[in-house]
Amino acid sequence: MKNLPVFVLTAVCLAVSPVLAAESEPVLRTLPCRAADAQSLQEWQTAARTTLADLLHMDDQIAGHGLDATGQSSVPLNAVVLETTAGNGYSRRVIEIDARPDRRIKVVVTVPANAAPRGTPAVVCIHGHGGNRNIVYDPASPYRGFATILAEKGYVTLSTDVGQHEVQDRQRTLMGERLWDLMRVVDLAVSQPEVDARRMGCAGLSLGGEMAMWLGAMDTRMRATVSSGFLTTMSNLRHGHCPCWDFPGLQQRYEFADIYSLISPRALQCQNGQLESLPGGFPVDLAQQAFAEIQRAYRAAERETAAELAVHPAGHVFDVAQGVAFLDTHLQ
Repeated sequence: MKNLPVFVLTAVCLAVSPVLAAESEPVLRTLPCRAADAQSLQEWQTAARTTLADLLHMDDQIAGHGLDATGQSSVPLNAVVLETTAGNGYSRRVIEIDARPDRRIKVVVTVPANAAPRGTPAVVCIHGHGGNRNIVYDPASPYRGFATILAEKGYVTLSTDVGQHEVQDRQRTLMGERLWDLMRVVDLAVSQPEVDARRMGCAGLSLGGEMAMWLGAMDTRMRATVSSGFLTTMSNLRHGHCPCWDFPGLQQRYEFADIYSLISPRALQCQNGQLESLPGGFPVDLAQQAFAEIQRAYRAAERETAAELAVHPAGHVFDVAQGVAFLDTHLQ
């Protein structure tokens, strides 16, 4: 991992110190997506992923990931099935894998009965603050059981815990550790004999929507991304929201719209509820502003219809009908 340059660290200090900021405001968003065509978009995306991998302190992990043509990683999973139970038309397994050589994580995996070898789409289902790997299957939760609905519809689903707020390895960042855990879940998905690696996606709400954004942006194996209850601006999240989204150098270079732009030309649905409110919420008007910028990246790729902003009448919940329909369109 490379050390952050001094000017980045200075900018971060200015951003969090009201006294210093009053004297000299930091320059923000120096590397936005301004691509006008497919070639310039691809060039910007390549550079942005390299920069973000460095800022996330996971450049060495990505470089050593060793993905082959099928999306299979050369990094061993050392998977162990801890339990297996029956669901409604699917089996539910808890599998433990290596996230790193010194870190094991548990993953819930559902597999439809009689799934055809390499013929089944897969979705990584991601929870938010205060949740866990099981809550996305709960119909009484704000996730409205979207993972269970996908499992019953014949998807392979996978879910792990990403709500930790302590860095496990001091050489890493919190967001980088969360993202790497999810990328290892994708590795597990590819390793499943039922999964069609060409039809994999991710979906989540709140912090889960944020992590779906990051996973879709940094792991191109994701062919469809549903990010619910997160599309906003970084300045909004500095008021009344958990600061765990931030890390040094991020806002100095990018805005959330830029991270979402890394998903283009692959399919993207952002969900925002009309009852979202400030402070700390994800109101529709801010989402519309951000989405207008995301659309430019899809327009550059001549894939504008592959991205949509799905506004729903509720609050901070997952809109199952729109999310599942979107995944069906792009993965089934």
